[in-house]
Amino acid sequence: MGETTGVPDFAEGFAAAAASFAEIDDALWNPISTAAVLRSHPQFGERVLDACCGDGASAVPTAELVGTGGLVDAVDFAEGLIELARERVGERMPQLRFHVADVTTWETTGYDVVQCVLGILFFDDLDAGTRHLIGCARPGGRVAITVWAAGAMEPLAEVLTSALPEGVASELGDLRSPAIDVASTPGSLAHWLTGLGLAQVRAEAVQRHLDLTPELAWGLVEGTGLRLALGDLDDEAVAGVRERYLAALEERDVQTVDVTTLIAVGRRPSPPPTAE
Repeated sequence: MGETTGVPDFAEGFAAAAASFAEIDDALWNPISTAAVLRSHPQFGERVLDACCGDGASAVPTAELVGTGGLVDAVDFAEGLIELARERVGERMPQLRFHVADVTTWETTGYDVVQCVLGILFFDDLDAGTRHLIGCARPGGRVAITVWAAGAMEPLAEVLTSALPEGVASELGDLRSPAIDVASTPGSLAHWLTGLGLAQVRAEAVQRHLDLTPELAWGLVEGTGLRLALGDLDDEAVAGVRERYLAALEERDVQTVDVTTLIAVGRRPSPPPTAE
């Protein structure tokens, strides 16, 4: 495969929106990250790479589990999110190190666990970036990948597109679903990761729905990849989008949103023993 995802630049989009991202931690990011960490199962003393760490929703509980005998390298391209994560942790977790970097070119390897929660969608080359993450694990190490399930976040993207100013909407086109075409079900996710080199892959769907209030419905625009649709709109234009978006949700009687995720865990194969 190896094609690009066609998603606008994530780092720039969230550089000025880190606070909005953090505002939906309790509703969205923390529960998803907790489910992911339960399945990647970091243990005391292990070394972990937390890729696309955002504001630390998965990195912080992971650091608590590995303890001071372990190490967590938490990497994200969005400096604003890393700054929030550092403020959240302060000096209380010396085992947790935050880095502003492109994880698809991260050079450190040999991790016991490599995990990425809802981050691979933003890789320029989906296959190559995910294969690089797998290569960061030690032979026999665990790799845990979380993605959106098919149908997740619908119909928010469609409704938001209809609420954009006409010129913006036509230039942007339809917002794509956050689900990845090659990995939108547990079976397809496991199959895809196996093809990229993981072994013993097990994948499952973690089903969840959110009850929408106007505040949360708009928070899901400002604090997720949906906000990339707002581009360079000024405050007045954004206010208009918000009004039309919320009115459309009410008119369509959209009361809940599906935030189901898929989580796969596999192992990087150990090389075959060499003949003596």
